[in-house]
Amino acid sequence: MQLYNYFRSSASYRVRIALNLKGLAYDYLSVHLTRDGGQQFAPAYRDIAPEALVPVLVDGGPPLHQSLAIIEYLEETHPSPPLLPADPVGRADVRAIAMDIACDIHPIGNLRVLKHLAAAYGLKKDDTDAWYRHWVGAGFSALEARLAASPWRGKFCHGDTPTLADVALVPQVFNAKRFGADLSAYPTINAIAARCEELAAFADAAPAKQIDAE
Repeated sequence: MQLYNYFRSSASYRVRIALNLKGLAYDYLSVHLTRDGGQQFAPAYRDIAPEALVPVLVDGGPPLHQSLAIIEYLEETHPSPPLLPADPVGRADVRAIAMDIACDIHPIGNLRVLKHLAAAYGLKKDDTDAWYRHWVGAGFSALEARLAASPWRGKFCHGDTPTLADVALVPQVFNAKRFGADLSAYPTINAIAARCEELAAFADAAPAKQIDAE
Protein backbone atom coordinates (compact mmCIF):
# COMPACT_ATOMS: atom_id res chain seq x y z
CA MET A 1 0.00 0.00 0.00
CA GLN A 2 1.03 3.57 -0.67
CA LEU A 3 -0.38 6.45 1.33
CA TYR A 4 0.00 9.95 -0.05
CA ASN A 5 -0.36 12.17 2.99
CA TYR A 6 0.94 15.06 5.04
CA PHE A 7 2.02 14.82 8.65
CA ARG A 8 -0.30 17.57 9.93
CA SER A 9 -3.34 16.72 7.81
CA SER A 10 -6.02 15.43 10.15
CA ALA A 11 -7.63 13.46 7.32
CA SER A 12 -4.30 11.73 6.68
CA TYR A 13 -3.86 11.22 10.42
CA ARG A 14 -7.16 9.29 10.49
CA VAL A 15 -5.99 6.88 7.81
CA ARG A 16 -2.62 6.35 9.49
CA ILE A 17 -4.41 5.40 12.72
CA ALA A 18 -6.70 2.97 10.90
CA LEU A 19 -3.77 1.34 9.09
CA ASN A 20 -1.94 0.98 12.40
CA LEU A 21 -4.95 -0.45 14.22
CA LYS A 22 -5.26 -3.09 11.51
CA GLY A 23 -1.53 -3.79 11.50
CA LEU A 24 -1.12 -2.92 7.82
CA ALA A 25 2.23 -1.85 6.41
CA TYR A 26 2.36 1.01 3.90
CA ASP A 27 4.75 3.32 2.11
CA TYR A 28 4.56 6.87 3.44
CA LEU A 29 4.56 9.31 0.49
CA SER A 30 4.70 12.90 1.70
CA VAL A 31 2.72 15.60 -0.08
CA HIS A 32 3.75 18.83 1.65
CA LEU A 33 0.78 21.19 1.69
CA THR A 34 2.72 24.42 2.18
CA ARG A 35 6.10 23.77 0.52
CA ASP A 36 6.79 24.67 -3.15
CA GLY A 37 3.50 26.54 -3.32
CA GLY A 38 1.72 23.40 -2.14
CA GLN A 39 2.90 20.08 -3.51
CA GLN A 40 -0.72 18.96 -3.78
CA PHE A 41 -1.04 21.27 -6.80
CA ALA A 42 1.79 19.64 -8.75
CA PRO A 43 0.53 18.17 -12.06
CA ALA A 44 1.85 14.70 -11.23
CA TYR A 45 -0.11 14.62 -7.99
CA ARG A 46 -3.25 16.08 -9.54
CA ASP A 47 -3.19 13.22 -12.01
CA ILE A 48 -4.09 10.95 -9.09
CA ALA A 49 -5.95 13.53 -6.97
CA PRO A 50 -7.72 16.13 -9.13
CA GLU A 51 -9.14 17.81 -6.03
CA ALA A 52 -5.56 18.42 -4.77
CA LEU A 53 -6.24 17.02 -1.33
CA VAL A 54 -4.72 14.35 0.90
CA PRO A 55 -4.89 11.51 1.72
CA VAL A 56 -4.86 9.16 -1.24
CA LEU A 57 -4.37 5.42 -0.83
CA VAL A 58 -3.12 3.17 -3.61
CA ASP A 59 -3.54 -0.54 -3.00
CA GLY A 60 -2.75 -2.20 -6.29
CA GLY A 61 -5.59 -0.48 -8.10
CA PRO A 62 -6.99 2.99 -8.82
CA PRO A 63 -6.24 5.71 -6.24
CA LEU A 64 -8.74 5.93 -3.40
CA HIS A 65 -9.56 9.29 -1.84
CA GLN A 66 -11.61 10.70 1.07
CA SER A 67 -10.37 9.47 4.43
CA LEU A 68 -13.63 7.91 5.63
CA ALA A 69 -14.08 6.06 2.34
CA ILE A 70 -10.50 4.81 2.55
CA ILE A 71 -11.06 3.56 6.10
CA GLU A 72 -14.30 1.82 5.07
CA TYR A 73 -12.31 0.17 2.27
CA LEU A 74 -9.76 -1.05 4.80
CA GLU A 75 -12.59 -2.28 7.00
CA GLU A 76 -14.04 -4.32 4.14
CA THR A 77 -10.74 -5.72 2.89
CA HIS A 78 -9.14 -6.26 6.31
CA PRO A 79 -12.06 -6.72 8.71
CA SER A 80 -10.00 -7.65 11.78
CA PRO A 81 -9.83 -5.94 14.13
CA PRO A 82 -13.15 -4.27 13.30
CA LEU A 83 -13.55 -0.50 13.40
CA LEU A 84 -17.34 -0.72 13.12
CA PRO A 85 -19.70 -2.51 15.52
CA ALA A 86 -21.45 -5.69 14.40
CA ASP A 87 -25.00 -4.34 14.77
CA PRO A 88 -26.62 -1.86 12.34
CA VAL A 89 -27.55 0.66 15.02
CA GLY A 90 -24.04 0.62 16.44
CA ARG A 91 -22.52 1.10 12.99
CA ALA A 92 -24.86 4.03 12.37
CA ASP A 93 -23.83 5.63 15.68
CA VAL A 94 -20.12 5.27 14.97
CA ARG A 95 -20.45 6.55 11.41
CA ALA A 96 -22.53 9.51 12.59
CA ILE A 97 -19.87 10.57 15.12
CA ALA A 98 -17.15 10.25 12.49
CA MET A 99 -19.24 12.34 10.09
CA ASP A 100 -19.96 14.94 12.78
CA ILE A 101 -16.21 15.48 12.86
CA ALA A 102 -15.16 14.87 9.25
CA CYS A 103 -18.11 16.57 7.55
CA ASP A 104 -19.25 19.30 9.96
CA ILE A 105 -16.30 20.32 12.16
CA HIS A 106 -13.17 19.68 10.12
CA PRO A 107 -13.97 21.30 6.74
CA ILE A 108 -14.68 24.77 8.17
CA GLY A 109 -11.17 24.92 9.60
CA ASN A 110 -9.41 23.24 6.69
CA LEU A 111 -6.14 24.83 5.51
CA ARG A 112 -7.60 25.96 2.19
CA VAL A 113 -10.55 27.61 3.95
CA LEU A 114 -8.27 29.52 6.33
CA LYS A 115 -6.00 30.58 3.46
CA HIS A 116 -8.99 31.83 1.46
CA LEU A 117 -10.25 33.84 4.42
CA ALA A 118 -6.86 35.50 4.70
CA ALA A 119 -6.39 36.14 0.98
CA ALA A 120 -9.93 37.18 0.04
CA TYR A 121 -10.88 39.20 3.10
CA GLY A 122 -7.54 40.41 4.40
CA LEU A 123 -7.84 38.57 7.68
CA LYS A 124 -4.77 38.19 9.83
CA LYS A 125 -3.69 34.91 11.41
CA ASP A 126 -5.24 35.91 14.73
CA ASP A 127 -8.56 36.35 12.93
CA THR A 128 -8.46 33.04 11.09
CA ASP A 129 -7.37 31.26 14.27
CA ALA A 130 -10.36 32.81 16.06
CA TRP A 131 -12.60 31.59 13.22
CA TYR A 132 -11.21 28.09 13.70
CA ARG A 133 -11.69 28.14 17.47
CA HIS A 134 -15.28 29.35 17.12
CA TRP A 135 -16.31 26.52 14.84
CA VAL A 136 -14.43 23.77 16.63
CA GLY A 137 -16.02 25.00 19.85
CA ALA A 138 -19.49 24.84 18.35
CA GLY A 139 -18.85 21.35 17.03
CA PHE A 140 -17.21 20.03 20.18
CA SER A 141 -19.98 21.39 22.40
CA ALA A 142 -22.54 19.32 20.51
CA LEU A 143 -20.26 16.29 20.34
CA GLU A 144 -19.51 16.47 24.06
CA ALA A 145 -23.23 16.49 24.87
CA ARG A 146 -23.86 13.55 22.54
CA LEU A 147 -21.00 11.44 23.89
CA ALA A 148 -21.75 12.24 27.53
CA ALA A 149 -25.33 11.06 27.11
CA SER A 150 -24.63 8.12 24.80
CA PRO A 151 -25.89 4.72 25.99
CA TRP A 152 -23.19 3.09 23.85
CA ARG A 153 -20.16 4.97 25.15
CA GLY A 154 -17.63 2.86 27.00
CA LYS A 155 -13.92 3.47 27.31
CA PHE A 156 -14.09 4.87 23.79
CA CYS A 157 -16.70 6.72 21.75
CA HIS A 158 -18.68 3.52 21.26
CA GLY A 159 -17.89 0.55 23.45
CA ASP A 160 -14.59 -0.53 24.91
CA THR A 161 -12.49 -0.85 21.76
CA PRO A 162 -11.51 1.88 19.28
CA THR A 163 -13.81 2.45 16.34
CA LEU A 164 -14.00 4.74 13.34
CA ALA A 165 -15.40 7.40 15.68
CA ASP A 166 -12.21 7.46 17.77
CA VAL A 167 -10.09 7.42 14.62
CA ALA A 168 -11.82 10.65 13.59
CA LEU A 169 -11.83 12.22 17.05
CA VAL A 170 -8.15 12.15 17.96
CA PRO A 171 -6.87 14.13 14.95
CA GLN A 172 -9.54 16.77 15.53
CA VAL A 173 -8.49 17.13 19.16
CA PHE A 174 -4.89 17.50 17.99
CA ASN A 175 -5.90 20.27 15.60
CA ALA A 176 -7.95 22.05 18.25
CA LYS A 177 -4.97 22.11 20.59
CA ARG A 178 -2.68 23.32 17.81
CA PHE A 179 -4.94 26.32 17.25
CA GLY A 180 -5.11 27.11 20.96
CA ALA A 181 -8.73 26.10 21.51
CA ASP A 182 -9.86 25.84 25.13
CA LEU A 183 -10.94 22.22 25.59
CA SER A 184 -11.67 22.40 29.32
CA ALA A 185 -15.43 22.25 28.71
CA TYR A 186 -15.20 18.83 27.05
CA PRO A 187 -14.22 16.26 29.71
CA THR A 188 -15.70 13.30 27.85
CA ILE A 189 -13.88 14.15 24.62
CA ASN A 190 -10.64 14.73 26.52
CA ALA A 191 -10.89 11.44 28.40
CA ILE A 192 -11.56 9.41 25.26
CA ALA A 193 -8.76 11.12 23.33
CA ALA A 194 -6.29 10.56 26.17
CA ARG A 195 -7.24 6.88 26.33
CA CYS A 196 -6.73 6.53 22.58
CA GLU A 197 -3.35 8.23 22.70
CA GLU A 198 -2.13 5.59 25.16
CA LEU A 199 -2.43 3.01 22.36
CA ALA A 200 0.56 2.51 20.06
CA ALA A 201 -1.62 2.64 16.93
CA PHE A 202 -2.66 6.19 17.76
CA ALA A 203 0.66 7.33 19.20
CA ASP A 204 2.66 6.10 16.20
CA ALA A 205 0.31 7.93 13.81
CA ALA A 206 0.80 11.27 15.57
CA PRO A 207 2.05 14.13 13.38
CA ALA A 208 5.28 14.61 15.34
CA LYS A 209 6.34 11.03 14.57
CA GLN A 210 6.01 11.23 10.78
CA ILE A 211 8.97 11.45 8.43
CA ASP A 212 7.92 14.88 7.09
CA ALA A 213 7.23 16.40 10.52
CA GLU A 214 8.51 19.92 11.09
